[in-house]
Order: sequence, then structure tokens, then C-alpha cells
Amino acid sequence: MRKKISLMVLSNSGSSVKQLTISTTFIRIFAVACFVTLGVMAYDYYHLKVESARAISNKATLSLQSDEIIRQRRQIQEFATEISDLKSQLVELNNFEKKIRIIANIEKPNEQDGLFGVGGSIPEDLDAQIPLTQKHNSLLRDMHEQVDQLRMASDNQNRGFQSLFRFLQDQQTLLASTPAIRPCQGWTTSRFGYRKSPFTGRREFHKGYDIANREGTPISSTADGVVTFQGPKGLLGNMIIIDHGHGLVTRYGHLSKIVVKRGQAVKRGDTLAMMGNTGRSTGPHLHYEVHLNGIPVNPEKYMLN
Repeated sequence: MRKKISLMVLSNSGSSVKQLTISTTFIRIFAVACFVTLGVMAYDYYHLKVESARAISNKATLSLQSDEIIRQRRQIQEFATEISDLKSQLVELNNFEKKIRIIANIEKPNEQDGLFGVGGSIPEDLDAQIPLTQKHNSLLRDMHEQVDQLRMASDNQNRGFQSLFRFLQDQQTLLASTPAIRPCQGWTTSRFGYRKSPFTGRREFHKGYDIANREGTPISSTADGVVTFQGPKGLLGNMIIIDHGHGLVTRYGHLSKIVVKRGQAVKRGDTLAMMGNTGRSTGPHLHYEVHLNGIPVNPEKYMLN
């Protein structure tokens, strides 16, 4: 059974009273409508709050990402500058190597190969100040290309320095193995070349260089080498032979005492023996010879002191 609710409504004039009747069903419907409306409004409000918070979060994230993009672009520009600096340093190293080779008169292998490859010219410097908002990909592409070129140039430069180092090592070994000092102190009594023999009075070829001094004067090796012979040898008496490599051999004769052994490695300046008067000799002296590829040469050319 439907119920009705009567309400007494006073008129505007206040003189009369009107009665308004409302059904309970209407009231229920109205209440439900109000509840639904309030629920929808609450949901919209909550959704709006969530979206607002999300928008604020997104804005903060975008701000951070924008700052990160700016930072990365600055780093890219710094990397571009460093690539150009590295290229300049490689070019300077290459020029330095060329100067050394010119001074030492050393030819470079594969001279036709440039630092940046066969016929390769030096890449132009990267423009680190270009607007990255417009040419970001272009700069990155150029950077990748130049990094590859620098890697190749670095390998070429490394090979150049290695070959130069090996050559200088060989030269150092050659210099250390080349007779360069007087073998002992004393007075020159006979030089290399033709002379009148003190024994026969006839003209003969003297293959060595004679230095006289007191018996027991130390005899030194004139270069690095290996003792290949030590002991008596005919008219030269007690003798030492040293092989210095590169076709160079030195011989020391008329010794009184030998202090090195066969097969022993010696350095320039090491004591080999003492001056003596063994073999065919007119007095204490050293007979010193230098042989190049088996041929006696003038020892004075190998005395820088």
C-alpha cells in the first residue's frame, strides 16, 4: 500500500495554509538520485584529484627528462671536442715521428699509407656548437665516423712507433757492438798499413795498430761482443778474439795474462787481459786489429777517444 506524506505549507501572505502531499516512493527515488549524484560527484572529484596528481608527477618527470636531455647534449658536445683534441694529438705524434725519422735518416715502411689510411686526409674538426635540437643525429653520425677513423689512425701510429723503436734498438745494438775506444793507455808505436818490418827490415803490410806501455797494463774490450778465442796463436803470442756481430771482429795480441774465457759475453770497457811481450815482439805492447766482414781495416777509424 503506497503511503503519502502531507506537508502544511504557509502561503506568502501568511493568511492561508496549503497542504502538499508527497508519496514515499517519490521520496525514495529522490533520495537514491541524490545518493547517486553525490557518488558520481565524489568519483569525479577523486578521479580529478588522481589525474591532477598524475599531471603534477608527469610534469616533474618531464622537467627531469628535459634536464637530462640538456645534460646529455652537453656531454655529446664535450665528447665531440675531445674527439677533435685526440685527433690533433695523433697528428702531432705523427709529425713527431716524421721528425725523428728525418733526423735519423730512417725511411718509413709503407710511406704511401697516411695516418688515416691510404690517401686518407685529416678529417675536419667536429662542430660541437651546432644546435643539437636540429642536428643531433648528424653530429652523432659524424662522431661515430671519426671514432672509427681515430681507431685506424691510432693503429697506424702504433705500428709506426713500433717499427721506429725496433730500428733504434737495432741501431743501439749496432753502436754498442761497434769498436769505438782505445783498447789501452800507451804510446802508438806502429800504425795500420805498409811499414818496414822491425825484424826483417823489409816492407810489409801491418794489419793492426800497436800501443806500447808497461807490462801488466789493462787491456779493455772496445765494444760489446762474445769471446770466440783466447790462448796462444803463433807470432801474436797470447791472443783474444772477440766477435761483435754485424761482421765486426777485434783481435788483441802479445798478452801476458788473459782474464776472460771463451764464450764469455763482454761489454765495452771490460778488462780482457794484461799487456805483455809474448810471441814475436820487440817489447811490451798490444797488437790490436779490427776486421770487417773478414777484412782487416784501420783501427784508428774506430777510436773516438
